[in-house]
Amino acid sequence: MQPSAKKQLELFLAEDIKSGDITSKLLAGKKITATIISRENGIVAGVSYAKEIFASKNCKVTVYRRDGQTISPNQKIMTITGDAYPILSRERTALNLMSRMCGIATQTSFYVKKIRAANPKVGLYSTRKTAPGLRIFDKDAVAIGGGHRHRMSLDQMVMIKDNHIAAADSLLGLIKKAKQKHKKIEVEVESLEDAIIAAREGAEIIMLDNMPPPKIKKIIAELGRLNLRNKVRIEASGGINQSNVVQYARSGVDMISIGRLTSSVEGIDLSLEVS
Repeated sequence: MQPSAKKQLELFLAEDIKSGDITSKLLAGKKITATIISRENGIVAGVSYAKEIFASKNCKVTVYRRDGQTISPNQKIMTITGDAYPILSRERTALNLMSRMCGIATQTSFYVKKIRAANPKVGLYSTRKTAPGLRIFDKDAVAIGGGHRHRMSLDQMVMIKDNHIAAADSLLGLIKKAKQKHKKIEVEVESLEDAIIAAREGAEIIMLDNMPPPKIKKIIAELGRLNLRNKVRIEASGGINQSNVVQYARSGVDMISIGRLTSSVEGIDLSLEVS
């Protein structure tokens, strides 16, 4: 587990427990066994983090369903045995994180299946539309669901977007400046003209933002006619949902990025029950 993930878990627990769980302290010294159970269908995600939350306080954790496996109502995910205080004081943090991650993984898996059925060569990617503090976990959940993490942070890759272009003198000048210092560059474009500029100037990825599939097909065809298509990867982004993702997968793109994977999360209902 990444040190940054462990540190984030500690911050989550500190936020909830503060100076101590005054209710669970009433059970100090009491030994219990508790089980995390799913209340609905979905994909499991976050098991390793939940295990760390309890195991770090010397609780014994037995895992029944691992990340990426399916779950159904009333199915056991893990059992925790140990002192009542660490189990009950950490219950909500573990459930909140797992519920969110399971929801993301489940939604991602749904999209991945639709995309692969339409075109198995197209990959599904997450975005930076994550809640502050949750990016590691949100993007892990996307990967567990069959998607890709894409950019984890702003320092990983140059991505020239509309506001960068608006603030610059020109797209051409901005790409040339970026190429002087960086190898991997992605450019968001809104027109055929800008797509051609980006491809000719050596962009590795061209993001076609908020474009309907017919327009995407025309741009890809024109890049092909100019012998530029094979030099770049094409990403579709913006306004992609369950009803149109198949059309985007069939449009000729290499990548589809969907912000709602992590920005509009409906968690899977989980509960912890003491036996």
